[in-house]
Amino acid sequence: MKVAGKLTTKPFQMRRLNITGKIALTFAIFLGTASCAVNPVTGKKQLMFMSEQQEVQLGAEYDPQVISTFGEYQNDQLLGFIQARADEMGKVSHRPNLKYHVKILDSPVVNAFAVPGGYIYLTRGILAQFNNEAELVGVVGHEMGHITARHSASQQSKQTIGQLLLIGGMIASEKFASYAEYAMQGMQLLFLKFSRDNERQADTLGVAYSSLIGYDAGKMADFFQVLEKMRMPEGEGGVPTFLSTHPSPADRYAYVKLEAEKWQQELDKDSWKVNSDSYLQMIDGIVYGEDPRQGYVEGNTFYHPELKFSFSFPAGWQLQNQPTQVIMAPESGDALMLFTFAPGSSLDEAARTSLQNLELQLLESSQVAVNGLPAIRTLSKQVSQDQASGQTQTNIVYSHFIDYSGNFFVFHGVTTEADYNKYSATFREYETTFNRLTDASKLNRMPERIYVKKVQRTGTLAEAFRNYGVKQEQMEKLALLNNLELTDQVHAGKLIKVIGK
Repeated sequence: MKVAGKLTTKPFQMRRLNITGKIALTFAIFLGTASCAVNPVTGKKQLMFMSEQQEVQLGAEYDPQVISTFGEYQNDQLLGFIQARADEMGKVSHRPNLKYHVKILDSPVVNAFAVPGGYIYLTRGILAQFNNEAELVGVVGHEMGHITARHSASQQSKQTIGQLLLIGGMIASEKFASYAEYAMQGMQLLFLKFSRDNERQADTLGVAYSSLIGYDAGKMADFFQVLEKMRMPEGEGGVPTFLSTHPSPADRYAYVKLEAEKWQQELDKDSWKVNSDSYLQMIDGIVYGEDPRQGYVEGNTFYHPELKFSFSFPAGWQLQNQPTQVIMAPESGDALMLFTFAPGSSLDEAARTSLQNLELQLLESSQVAVNGLPAIRTLSKQVSQDQASGQTQTNIVYSHFIDYSGNFFVFHGVTTEADYNKYSATFREYETTFNRLTDASKLNRMPERIYVKKVQRTGTLAEAFRNYGVKQEQMEKLALLNNLELTDQVHAGKLIKVIGK
């Protein structure tokens, strides 16, 4: 969250949990008339509802929404390296004139995905799991393959004017949802499971592109095998895992290995790049797992050490943490509480601007205090028309605008007019729990990071871990993180990953 005024901390990144609602927000995705286009990879004609220009435009529109929802992890050296490899592969790809954009998402979930128009996203979670450049480049090549073969664009064309369920589908109107930034147009498209044929084709292209720039593409197969061992759940924290968006048939490992061998025989190079040490040195210090500096939950209280505040939310409600806001909702999905920054040079202006942006009709307004902080409490209504049914819906919005040392925050409690009496007391109680955070134990919470260490003496991986004080209960997880077994022999000087603060 970009904070104006006195506060200049980086965006606050709130933990992301899927929130399901009874009423899904919908939108039309039809971008043009149907036409037959020649697929750049196969050379065959296929039905497309968007031109290449529209595809590029679509990617450019998705990108800021992806970043605002998941957050961008700042590591210029690592990003520069990945972008350079993507540029190399782009030039030898089936769409050499397309500009490829790589972004690192600030998410602990292990995933990578691409959107139409050349945008490739890798989470810091997947970067932490790689053990060499070849694995990284192979996965980037795989995602590039989805783009060059127009898999995402084809999926979207098949949807035509169909309605897509949005992440965190809620009861609020489209205008409110757009302002809140959780109604990401087409976000579900990012996480569609491709067919096995699409995945096989992307694997083939990933092997080709990474081989053509000199990398050992067989390492991509090794990484897929690691992911299988991880047995990750279907989705975590709002971002699905790699295997949930990339279904992995049993023969995938063998297929990728075979394809890599074919390319290596054809290109007949003296050596193929793997580059373990250089990659591990690049990720030394990368945040691992959840980052409490960006906000964390204990019990039913949300703490933000960087911005030094806390607030509580109702027991049983789910909390979705994004860089620009916190969204809280009951499992029923018939209400929500949204906490975000309210821009303005004064508390009055922040309240007035927010209400105008949401096109809310003000019903009541009063000056109040929230734990000694100046605040404005408002009651508003919002009338909207559901695009799917054509029916008119009235939402009631109960808000507290809070002045926190010259920075302005707002809670919006939103529900339908019919359900307002059910939730009004909840909104009133929890919107006034906002308070300064002064507890040192909460303020000083630090994230875990990956630290790269040299093996001191030749022996087993378990012995190397013990030398660095790794607890026995952590060893299996760290062995997987290094793609090794605890009984494997590791030689003195080898670089390994450990986790610490």
